[in-house]
Amino acid sequence: MRKNFTRAMLTAAILALPSLATATQWNIDADHSNVGFSVSHLMVSHVKGNFNKYSGIVDLNDKDITKSTVNVTIDAASVNTNVQKRDEHLKSPDFFDVAKYPTLTFVSKKWTRASKGALKVTGDLTIHGITKPVVLNVAPFSKESKDPWGNLRRGTSASTTINRKDYGLVWNQALETGGVAVGEEVNISLDVEMIKSQPK
Repeated sequence: MRKNFTRAMLTAAILALPSLATATQWNIDADHSNVGFSVSHLMVSHVKGNFNKYSGIVDLNDKDITKSTVNVTIDAASVNTNVQKRDEHLKSPDFFDVAKYPTLTFVSKKWTRASKGALKVTGDLTIHGITKPVVLNVAPFSKESKDPWGNLRRGTSASTTINRKDYGLVWNQALETGGVAVGEEVNISLDVEMIKSQPK
């Protein structure tokens, strides 16, 4: 009886190996990616910005993409809107409060297929110490491409919209003409290039 049980356990382990082998690790290449955002300003236009420092790992399952994962960490102090005074305000306690909350993170929880090879990636987004679920609309991943240095690369893009007040970023200023200086909705856009991890 014990021998049969042991044989069954070994068989199950062997059958599980192919699915594990299909998961490959990709490191986000921050030099060729972009983490961007835009928000309404004075109710007449949109101000755009990005974060200059971040890192992330994407584990892609080639056999079943829905079993993939992604984990990203962003340096809040690297926020950049090309206006120093505005960037300093964004780093202050009025917004990101980078001294107290130095990072933003995204950890995926669920990947689902959408139309034409696209994906819906649901995960926990943490900003200003507050974690909320968000859904990223992710474009199909590109095919592997070898760069001149022998690295394998893939890419994709993604987008979502959040309400900054959900994350405790509530500062605003009323306008004499009505309305507020800064919109509540923040449009997030990601362009991601990844390098395949080399086996050690």
